Amino acid sequence: MKNYFDLTGMTAIVTGASGGLGVQMAKALANQGCNIVCMARRKEKVDEVSAEIAKEFGVKAIGVKCDITDTANVEEAVDTVLKEFGRIDILVNNAGTGAVAPAEDVTDEQFDNEMQIDLFGSFKVARAVAKKAMIPAKYGRVINIASMYGMVGNKICGSAPYHAAKGGVVNLTRALAAEWGKYGITVNAICPGYFYTPLTKETLDSEFFQANARTMIPLERYGNEGELDTTAIFLASPLSTYVTGDIIPVDGGYTCM
Repeated sequence: MKNYFDLTGMTAIVTGASGGLGVQMAKALANQGCNIVCMARRKEKVDEVSAEIAKEFGVKAIGVKCDITDTANVEEAVDTVLKEFGRIDILVNNAGTGAVAPAEDVTDEQFDNEMQIDLFGSFKVARAVAKKAMIPAKYGRVINIASMYGMVGNKICGSAPYHAAKGGVVNLTRALAAEWGKYGITVNAICPGYFYTPLTKETLDSEFFQANARTMIPLERYGNEGELDTTAIFLASPLSTYVTGDIIPVDGGYTCM
């Protein structure tokens, strides 16, 4: 019997894997046998998460400190991974931030910071991983974590820089898929809606956000832990060979209306 989602022996980098959705996706890939590199700016956190993953899933997992806005740091981090594992099969570009302010009050610094992290940072990591590991191997799975707000606007909270950056990630995904397909590399994007994490639970459970869910989301609720995992596993699968340049919302139907 064929296991379509077996990732045994492969190596995945997950950026922003110090908490929230990054940790959830890292654990989902580890559950399929994948070795994991947790990458983020807080070394103590990625070391803690990687130790937890290694213990729980019996795979090899390490933490690597990386500021994705620093090109030299990104290059060094990728070299560290290759020295340790000799390969990088999967990249989950998850690191990001979110500036919230009315558009008319957004500062240049807020807009620039959003672009540097969410858009340019994602590109820097993808560029280094592709050039150093995936293109030479003629194989790779790049999964960019964009947002449903990279596809639509919103009236709940002003976040124009976030919309712009994530919209950039959406079309960057298509551009990289078009360029790198000849190397056997697939590049896809997941556009999550609102998901429960320790940082979002209080906000999402508020009366305002609960009323918003009932009005704006066909499933009338926000995403629970684990509901993003299967999409990441599908896109990471070595057998998902003919899926590239796709933008997949995982948002309870928010963007279908």
